[in-house]
Amino acid sequence: MTRRAGLGSIAALTALLAACASGPPPPDWEIEAHGALDAYVRHELEGNRRLAERDFARARSALARTGRADLLARAELTRCALQVASLEFEPCSGFERLRSDASEAERAYADFLAASWAGLDPALLPARYRAVVGTGAAALAAIEDPRSRLIAAGVLFRGARLPPEGIALAAQTASAEGWRRPLLAWLKVEIERARAAGDTALAERYQRSVERILGAPATR
Repeated sequence: MTRRAGLGSIAALTALLAACASGPPPPDWEIEAHGALDAYVRHELEGNRRLAERDFARARSALARTGRADLLARAELTRCALQVASLEFEPCSGFERLRSDASEAERAYADFLAASWAGLDPALLPARYRAVVGTGAAALAAIEDPRSRLIAAGVLFRGARLPPEGIALAAQTASAEGWRRPLLAWLKVEIERARAAGDTALAERYQRSVERILGAPATR
């Protein structure tokens, strides 16, 4: 697997594995890591933390067998990005332990996720996020990938740069994809905003949405 593909993008790995299908079979660690990380993303967004943590541990174990810090760093950044999408703003400690061996682009992405943009060079970020640094929430709607859009919204919210319409877009994105965990987080923000504005009816409407989500299973 090339350094460019990495594991920061499930789609990139899927394409890579497909491209390798006509040549020598990929090594076992690559297949295991791809499958486990893909499952981690799905379970994390569904809100099944027990399965998500199990899958991430499997992915990390497979990647560790290569001894490559770049692959481990990208897996940790994938994890931190999903947490930001669900408005969980803990330090990205797994990546920080690898920062000294990470590439400049990986360090830039970690700083982007932390909303630490002082001195950040947007050119080092994945293309879909570059405009976010320059224009903020105005760039959200142009991000076609729903997961990336939700991550960008979480970063803007973390940095107190997300206006009400951006919060609404994030909630709509999570709802459209059926992503239980981030949707609950964004609805909580909407409830707090409605209550602060004295709009009890709107707050209650959002609360009913929360109750419907909580009444559904986290995973099939």
